[in-house]
Amino acid sequence: MKQEHIQQIGAAVAAVAEKNRINHFYFVACGGSQAFMMPAQYLFDREIETPASIYSSNEFVHRVPKALGQDSVVITCSHSGNTPETVKATEFAREKGATTIALSNVEDSPLWKAAEYPIHYDWGKEADASDLNKGVLYYLIFSVLHAVSPREKYRKGMEAVAGLNDAIEKVKTQYAGIVKEWGKQYKREKLIYTMGSGANYGEAYSFAICLLMEMQWIHSNAIHSGEYFHGPFEVTDYDVPFIMIKGIGATRPLDERAYDFCRKYSEKLMVVDEMEFDMTGIDDQVREYFAPLLAGAVLRSLADEFAYQRGHDLSVRRYMWRMEY
Repeated sequence: MKQEHIQQIGAAVAAVAEKNRINHFYFVACGGSQAFMMPAQYLFDREIETPASIYSSNEFVHRVPKALGQDSVVITCSHSGNTPETVKATEFAREKGATTIALSNVEDSPLWKAAEYPIHYDWGKEADASDLNKGVLYYLIFSVLHAVSPREKYRKGMEAVAGLNDAIEKVKTQYAGIVKEWGKQYKREKLIYTMGSGANYGEAYSFAICLLMEMQWIHSNAIHSGEYFHGPFEVTDYDVPFIMIKGIGATRPLDERAYDFCRKYSEKLMVVDEMEFDMTGIDDQVREYFAPLLAGAVLRSLADEFAYQRGHDLSVRRYMWRMEY
């Protein structure tokens, strides 16, 4: 990880560590930026007693959480740094006295200026994964955890970020042939459901609303594995496609149950099973949390393959950035 990013994270973590009391951690963003922080909220919920919540930026401002105040820590993110709702949410949190930390790819953006502690991350295929948004986020959250509740486990989480690039490249190589086959087989589908739970739900959600709906104009919906049997499983049929992430963490039994039913009645089931991942270099104690980042890399490769097979570049939009909304 670049020294620049380490220093920015260090400043933010020091501010959190100096607080006499923390009553709540809030993760606030929109779309893909919100989705990529979902595993962080899950991680905090599993590891510490201090409550952690995740909000869509606009709802955060209008909902006005009662606990939000000087004892709160608010972490926001916008790739461009100019998402109006997220900028406003950061300003709102700061006005309430909360410690505000913001992640963005663009320095000196409106979001950068709105937060007390802005943190930059790199973007592009040439960047090391440790300097991309997820690597920077994970280094931040494990550093925060270690600051508020020191444990060797959290230090292992910080160290694992350095091995993220190798782990991602290995899983992309492992799934390369499968992804190509899926791309060919399902390129004509008009609707594809995604499914996951626990730390993986954010990846399922992101793939559905960003990569399929936004970037490929394919109808989709993210279904939580635990909610599958409470309504959504009624749409399951032999010709209805599902993409499922089977996790390795605490909620894997939910994924297994959904998988066992879905494979009986759908002939179009794509499965990313984290049990198959080579996670050498990532400590066993934190693999549950890092596995979703590898699953996300597989799904991104699938999105690239869909784009190629369908002749629909991922950058094409009808509305976003093209008109007022």
